[in-house]
Amino acid sequence: MRKNVLFRSIAAISGIAMLASLAACGDNTTASNGNNSSNTSTESTTKAEPISGNFNGAGASSQQAAVEAWVAGFQGTNPDAKIAYDPSGSGAGVKTFLTGATAWAGSDKALSEDDVKKSESVCASGAAFDIPVYISPIAVIFNLKGISDAGKHINMDAATIAKIFDGKITKWNDPAIADQNKDLSLPDTAITVVHRSDKSGTTQNFVSYFKDAAPDAWSYDLSENWPNEVGQGAKGTSGVVNTVKQADGTIGYADFSAVGDLGTVAVKVGDKYNEISADGGSKVIDDSELDSSATGDNRVVVKINHQTTTEGAYPIVLVSYMIACPEYKDTKTAEFVKAWLTYVTSSEGQQAAASAAGSAPLPDSLAQKDAASIEAIKTK
Repeated sequence: MRKNVLFRSIAAISGIAMLASLAACGDNTTASNGNNSSNTSTESTTKAEPISGNFNGAGASSQQAAVEAWVAGFQGTNPDAKIAYDPSGSGAGVKTFLTGATAWAGSDKALSEDDVKKSESVCASGAAFDIPVYISPIAVIFNLKGISDAGKHINMDAATIAKIFDGKITKWNDPAIADQNKDLSLPDTAITVVHRSDKSGTTQNFVSYFKDAAPDAWSYDLSENWPNEVGQGAKGTSGVVNTVKQADGTIGYADFSAVGDLGTVAVKVGDKYNEISADGGSKVIDDSELDSSATGDNRVVVKINHQTTTEGAYPIVLVSYMIACPEYKDTKTAEFVKAWLTYVTSSEGQQAAASAAGSAPLPDSLAQKDAASIEAIKTK
């Protein structure tokens, strides 16, 4: 995962200070000296008057590497825009946004009906909306001596992965795993599950794959919270990755951008086992539809087709959203959010995220729907 340590440190420190001061205002942050940027293309954004001021976001840690790239790209044409992002997790980010302390939130799950309703008191008019900005496969990561350190993948179907994370398969040489990996000599090593300890949209996206693809092996309700007592918890994407790295026999899940040199599971799709890739994640989204149950104006919510049989598709994927108001109590914040989201969803912004985080660019159909929602943000 490409990381800019200095940026994150500065952003985290400034973000904490600014969030504390801005939370009392309840106006989704107040900026200074901003200018209207109402067009929905990257070209028009770069030609508009530069945005200036201090702006905060918070939420999904999966977006962190992409946000760093987006900040750098946005500040290339808006050098006086100071942007801080706190990768506190999807649930925490939405909660902070709903206090009015941030201009936008990042989330690996769509808004709930309750969240939409609560946002009416934060937005100047209407309710908050969510648009997809970041598409990335979720890797099933593992650390197993002789396998992961040799750069080898392990094949698994949905039911096997689900049973491991439910504590029903506890050894790496269990027949359920060995039968799908006859070319590997799997050790009699205990499996240690590592999961998110914090409320996480990545968790919900991960287990929703089990619910759709292996319903008989996973009986828990969907939630951002880990549903059982199996294994050990770790906070945030980085926490899971670091914990998996520390011990032989561990297995966890994380955004593709955070995998590093850990082993990854090749997931069964149809009759084949597909390794994780940005292209594989994109193929699943192309084979998915919008969620018609997501009520509210300007919302663009994807219903992921976890049962896809598309050639080369990797079915464990998250669609991460940015959440914003259609109208802000502070006009300058609205001008920033409109310009910011325009850049993030542009071809330039999506390529920046792909280069930094290995994400899959938004399909044209989604990018067009995003543009229509962004255009609806009022800046006057």
